[in-house]
Amino acid sequence: MATMVHTTAGQEYLAVLLLIIITLLFGLITLFVGRFFRMSRPYPEKLVAYESGNEPTAEPRTRFSIKFYYVAILFVIIDVEAIYLYTWAVEFVRLGSLGMVEMFTFMALLVLGYLYAWKKGAFQWVK
Repeated sequence: MATMVHTTAGQEYLAVLLLIIITLLFGLITLFVGRFFRMSRPYPEKLVAYESGNEPTAEPRTRFSIKFYYVAILFVIIDVEAIYLYTWAVEFVRLGSLGMVEMFTFMALLVLGYLYAWKKGAFQWVK
């Protein structure tokens, strides 16, 4: 005859809490010990900002065009779209017609977003 083990809510999360504590301690101890054993020989060439092996050509606090941010947001949208489409395709049969309506709604919102970005010129690098 099987016996049931009764646990409280706190006991269920004890392993997660222990893992978090061990992870934090490992990171802090590693940084602390590394500070004493690593070599530190700063010299002028080592302290120069690194830009893909090239000498820096401008100040680091220059302004960027807003188009870079548009492109970044579009990449995030594409990633979310890919994740949502993949999970939808895996569960397509189980979702049925409601899943199809949800996907068409999602795709319509994405198309509206792309049209808005196109209207704002986010896909054109040179004007």
